[in-house]
Amino acid sequence: MAIDKSKNRKLKIALILTFLILLIFGKNLLKRKNFNELGDSFISFYEDRLVVESYIFSISEKLFRIKLLINHCDFENDYSHVIEDIIAYEEGILKLVGDFESTKLTTKEEGFLNDFKGIIENNLRIADYAQLYSDEKGVNIENVKEYNTYIERAISDLEKLSQIQLEEGKILAMNSDQVVNRSKIWAQFEIAALVILLVIIYLLIYTSKKINEEIV
Repeated sequence: MAIDKSKNRKLKIALILTFLILLIFGKNLLKRKNFNELGDSFISFYEDRLVVESYIFSISEKLFRIKLLINHCDFENDYSHVIEDIIAYEEGILKLVGDFESTKLTTKEEGFLNDFKGIIENNLRIADYAQLYSDEKGVNIENVKEYNTYIERAISDLEKLSQIQLEEGKILAMNSDQVVNRSKIWAQFEIAALVILLVIIYLLIYTSKKINEEIV
């Protein structure tokens, strides 16, 4: 009779052990998933946010230099190089835009970036210095104002793109924090499960000794 009770008790304990082992195994799989998510978040933060912010900074610097050349066209003693300089800055900007486009873009980012790219490609192309200034007529105020309007719109696009980097970076940071918190919870569960396993092992040893004593 005592042996039958012992077998039933051991069967229940075996089921509990199996359940705990499966939970710990599942926890390990989830932990691996959490680490992968955390790694992806760090990579995305660097490649899609931090690096992109450096692109925006470099683009802004080149756009500012174009603005200076346009707004101070009447101060240029040697204007033969101005158009070439503007073209070089624009090409540099478009190269950075191409690098920007290769990152993971949100829908809002894509919209502002396309608008910015269109301004550089279509609205700020200056074929001849006479579009800005000539010795006979002086500064072409109408054209300069028009170019400045497009530059301000381009700057606005860059500011919005920069703001998106902050917003998306904040989301990535929050997601990473959630992953860390989940890992902490499961780590606590793992400790509890190990304690339970130790108690069960102790009970198995204790009950086995007691049954042996009763048999003897």
